This record gives sequence, C-alpha cells and structure tokens, in this order.
Amino acid sequence: MNAGRIEGGVKVGVTLPQFRDDAAGAIAAAAEAERLGIDGVFVFDHLWPIGGPGRPIVASLPLLGAIAAETERIVIGSLVMRVGLLPDDMLLEELGRVDDVSGGRFVAGLGTGDRLSADENRAFGVPYGSAEERRETLHRCAASLRARGHRVWIGAGATVDPRTREVAHSIGAALNAWDTGVATVEAETEVEMTWGGPVAGGAVAVAERVRELARAGATWVVCGWPDSLTAVADARRMVADEGL
Repeated sequence: MNAGRIEGGVKVGVTLPQFRDDAAGAIAAAAEAERLGIDGVFVFDHLWPIGGPGRPIVASLPLLGAIAAETERIVIGSLVMRVGLLPDDMLLEELGRVDDVSGGRFVAGLGTGDRLSADENRAFGVPYGSAEERRETLHRCAASLRARGHRVWIGAGATVDPRTREVAHSIGAALNAWDTGVATVEAETEVEMTWGGPVAGGAVAVAERVRELARAGATWVVCGWPDSLTAVADARRMVADEGL
C-alpha cells in the first residue's frame, strides 16, 4: 500500500546507493522510497567515490533521468552537480530535461567541488579552476536555472563560506549544508537551509536528528543512504505527527 507523501513541515529525503556497477539498485530504491512516503531521493555527481578511484559509480545524469521516468510523486534531486565537469550550456540543458521528464519534481543542487573532488577532474583532464572561477560559474549556472523556473540548492560544506551564501542569497536559492552541525544551520538566517549527511541508527535516532535540524530551521533533511528505508519513513511520520 502506498503510504503517500506527508504535506507540510520539514521534508526528509535519502541519497541513493550509487556506488555500484549498475543502476538497478538505485532505481529500485527510489521506487521503494516513493512507496514508503519518503519525500525525496538524491544522487551525487562524482567520477568515482571520494577516496576510492578503483570503485564503481553510476553516472548521475542518466540515473536522474531513469528515476524521473520510473517514479510519479517523489522529489528528485542532485546533491550536488559539480559545475565545470560539463560545459555550462550542456549542464543546463540536461538538468532542464530531467525536470521536464519528472514533471517539475526536480531540485537542481549545484556546487563548486572542493579539494576532495579535485583529483577526479585532474585524472580525466577536466580543468579545475580556482575557487573564485568555480564560484562564478556556479553563480552563472544557478541564476540561469532559477530564471528558467527551476528549484535550485547551492551546495556548501561543513562550514558555510560567506561567498557561497551570497550566491544563494542573490538568486533566492536554498543553501544545502552537508554533514554540518545543528548550530551552523541555526546560524543561517538569510537563506533557506537544507541539510544532508550521514544519519546512523533506526527510526528513533533518525527522528531525533530530523527534529534537531527542523527546530534549527532546516526545511529538508537528506540522510545518506541508510541501513533501512523503512526506518527513515517511520522517522518522517514521527516528526510529522509532532507538527515539525
């Protein structure tokens, strides 16, 4: 039986199992997340798992398209697409197509990448500009997507760089802080805050983490691929029942 989506309050999503040889598991997980009433599913944009160049990963854009085609209601997002891996025009066109296939359910999460992902660019001969150059590209692409009517999240790290915040603020996009503390989320008052990162434990532990972040002002909590999708769905219902 389809649990249905819970309207209002903080939204809860999961990243999908992408570090595999094929996309079947991730597509099945997205369908199951939708059936359970989880609010969103999100994919990374890497050429290999960080720190694991010998491990596989399913490419993000084909995976996003497949999930958009195989689901009906759940929000689909990139967390995050790294500017510079594709030419800007190609990136914008591809993300727009995903949104079209999804019927407007797509969240375009964009980011600059950082020192942890730099080796991926260099290994494949993809230019890796300065932080300022990458931030300018981020601003340009994000502003273009917003102008076309797409939802946009700007990726930030564990600490929020004021210049990254300004990109989000200037175009009215949300800011996604990955694996940061509750205090960081609470301190951000100029932009909508979303959060992503590992959340260990069963439904009770996940619900407590979601509560903390919701009270700090987060509008979304995206859990790293969990041990149990059912536990995440149960946590979502617990928090919704409390009016958060």
